[in-house]
Amino acid sequence: MVVTTGLPPGIAVLERGWLSSNNVLLKPAGGGDAVLIDTGYVAHAAQTVELVRHALGGSRLARIINTHLHSDHCGGNAAVSAAFGAPISIPPGQWDAVRRWDEDALTYRPTGQRCARFDATNRIAPGDRFEVGEDVWRVLAAPGHDPHSIALYCESLQTLISADALWEDGFGIVFPELEGVAAFDEVEQVLDVMSGLAVRWVIPGHGPPFTDAAGAISRARSRLATFRADPRRHAQHASKALLMFRMLELRRGETAAVIGWLIGTPYFSLVRERYFAEVEPAVWAHSIVDQLVRAGHLAKHENVLAVPTRHDS
Repeated sequence: MVVTTGLPPGIAVLERGWLSSNNVLLKPAGGGDAVLIDTGYVAHAAQTVELVRHALGGSRLARIINTHLHSDHCGGNAAVSAAFGAPISIPPGQWDAVRRWDEDALTYRPTGQRCARFDATNRIAPGDRFEVGEDVWRVLAAPGHDPHSIALYCESLQTLISADALWEDGFGIVFPELEGVAAFDEVEQVLDVMSGLAVRWVIPGHGPPFTDAAGAISRARSRLATFRADPRRHAQHASKALLMFRMLELRRGETAAVIGWLIGTPYFSLVRERYFAEVEPAVWAHSIVDQLVRAGHLAKHENVLAVPTRHDS
């Protein structure tokens, strides 16, 4: 769905389901070259190209910028760059990993996710600025969910592209914490920075744009306090979210195969061993599946698990 209503002139949000991040197209209100923020998951790459083509309306796509390099934010990079001849800018922390295409360092192999190989053209780092028409966008550091993540802010438009550092009802999984690296403080520091901005519109990495930045930040702080008090709760939440990501791509699968995938995927093993080592792998995997079924996020019929049709992929 393309969202433009109520947004500042020149901003179009290609609102996606949770398998693909939102894509944000910045176009000068009076016409001119456009910039695309994030490109969704690889499974939707062809659709992303067509959505971007329609939203461009004849404008030239001059640049692709990734807020971070999780697979749901850069999976369409290769296809979109090839379709429009647009160079790709990435945060600097994983420049070398992209150049040598290290799928372990980029987390794609450990999490069991896919990303089409792409070539980055240049880095975009906190403190940088870029112009789209008369509007100047500032690049902000937004670590926590991902240590290399950035957010984008335009003061003249009072618009914040927050990626996965701030959603309307929370924020993305704090991956470094799952790996034993303290990062909850970074989440709080990013929320502090965002609370000091004059923001009329927030465009998150997932979910519709919203206007109540203060309310979202308050809810995010509350969620953060819960996870700080009980890190195992964060680990449990992360495990369910990562399995749902997998199921949104598969749509359906035999229960035994899903359990086998969970047990055999390195990132799940890391989380279980760090936070739930007292639980046998198969028992733990079944508990994750059962929680998603009880919550209605997955449907189970005999030996098959499926994503209910109401879930947008």
